[in-house]
Amino acid sequence: MFEYFADLVVYRWLGLAPESPLTAALHFFVYDTPKIFLLLAVAIYVITVIRSYFPPEKTKKFLSRRHTFVGNILAALIGIMTPFCSCSAVPLFIGFIEAGVPLGVTFSFLISSPMVNEIALVLLLGMFGWQVALIYAVTGVTIAVIAGYVIGKLQLEHLVEEYVYQIKSGETEIYEPTFAERCQAAGDFTLDLLKKIGPYIIAALAVGGIIHGYVPDAFIVKYAGRDNPLAVPLVVLLGVPLYNSSSGMVPIIYALIEKGLPLGTSLAFMMAVSAISLPEMIILRRVLKPKLIAVFAGILAVSVILTGYLFNALV
Repeated sequence: MFEYFADLVVYRWLGLAPESPLTAALHFFVYDTPKIFLLLAVAIYVITVIRSYFPPEKTKKFLSRRHTFVGNILAALIGIMTPFCSCSAVPLFIGFIEAGVPLGVTFSFLISSPMVNEIALVLLLGMFGWQVALIYAVTGVTIAVIAGYVIGKLQLEHLVEEYVYQIKSGETEIYEPTFAERCQAAGDFTLDLLKKIGPYIIAALAVGGIIHGYVPDAFIVKYAGRDNPLAVPLVVLLGVPLYNSSSGMVPIIYALIEKGLPLGTSLAFMMAVSAISLPEMIILRRVLKPKLIAVFAGILAVSVILTGYLFNALV
């Protein structure tokens, strides 16, 4: 259906020649845009209904009763279902610490939520298939669990700003809505979220289309292909100063893989942009001391680079 629509628009209505770079770019954009938005609308609605049974207050109480490692695993899994952006990093961090959630468990959540969010998984599923989506989810959760566990074992609580431990917000009553209310709220949230992220997804699709149509395959293979042993750390370093959600990166990664960028290198770049972004580190400085931020970023960077090499070797 989407292929037919793209062919109709690009070849019949616009009359573009199939061999043109502009044609390839536009076909990529017209084909993937409606498919992605349909996938997002359905997935966000369903996941939002499920997520309504796990409000933040209930999540904090649930994780506060869990010890390390088991808590790291649960926090990483819950992070997949929880909306996250850099602006929410500080209040989420403070809320978890105030609720008594261990520092390492809190970091597992902070890593998993932006890296392996439900929107990114839906896009990966639609553009690459369930195998790649599953690989990304398992890898992201594993990194979140291991990194959070290591941070917890290092006992770095003294590197959290003192005022964080002094905040007392008190108990908040948890309201249990009816199923109809959950469905209504999910519909409103889906429309609102699509309005917010829509321009970024479209921009990412446009960038992906440009890469697909105009960037020569040989260029990607030469500088970031399997024959370059430094490709993985280079794309990780390139991704750190950038800021984009993992969902916004999927169309760009899709175009890069089509041009010959190896899967491991692509996933490492996507993880670096979404989980080790410089803007998020700057925001976290409000609650973390520089040494802890350096430890956090260093553990993540090493984990992401090793993941890139591993999947390039296996896939």
